[in-house]
Amino acid sequence: MQVYAVSDIHVDYPENHQWIMAISSEDYRNDVLLLAGDVSDNLDMLAEVLAHLVTCFAQVFFVPGNHDLWVRKQDYSCSLEKLAAIEELCASLGVKTETEHLPGVSIVPMHSWYDFSFGIPDRYLRRAWRDFRACQWPEHLDNEEAITQHFLARNEAHLNVESECVISFSHFLPRLDVMPEQIPQHRRKVYPVLGSDSLDEQLRRLQPDIHVYGHSHVNRAVTIDGIRYVNNAFAYPDESRIARKQLLKVWDSQQGVAC
Repeated sequence: MQVYAVSDIHVDYPENHQWIMAISSEDYRNDVLLLAGDVSDNLDMLAEVLAHLVTCFAQVFFVPGNHDLWVRKQDYSCSLEKLAAIEELCASLGVKTETEHLPGVSIVPMHSWYDFSFGIPDRYLRRAWRDFRACQWPEHLDNEEAITQHFLARNEAHLNVESECVISFSHFLPRLDVMPEQIPQHRRKVYPVLGSDSLDEQLRRLQPDIHVYGHSHVNRAVTIDGIRYVNNAFAYPDESRIARKQLLKVWDSQQGVAC
């Protein structure tokens, strides 16, 4: 058994949709896929992709990204209502959204958001970042910190997992230093909306062998404080320089950590 990871497939782009729907239904029959968010804000397209992937892999795990929780007001009253619809869809298709113990490895999906602990957004980001308009939250989640804590609370029951190998995954970044040092300064404007230090606090309690994340679109594998952090975003069609554009094997039953 092998575990593969990919995120940010953004199938609203025809090139990305073609790639994901062309994944072999034969080559990965005994393997696991971790899909770390940002498939589409269109629930029908998400359903199409997930339905295809469950025919390709023995098991598919999914956590939603920010794009997946964008809402059209005529469809859902808020992003939490849409999240419930996504989780109902996953359950109907057999897509895993909670911790599972597999032979030799436990998979721990982790909910997350961003809370500006990586930096304070400037005026440009507040205007340009679409989440601030496309996501809608109930009144009690009236700021990013409250949203983040709502999602992190769902992880609490899964932080004591013990297994031969533990692989966790989230859409958002658990720590800012997984970003490469060579990122140009003008590209760092988005750092405040990349993730949360509080997610890292949960990871330190869980102590996974591998943590897969998405969102940044910057493919990287780096070991920090004993945890192997891996990003394998498919990304937008024009981001071929920073994205591999392929599935990445992160673990297999014979060799352990594979990336």
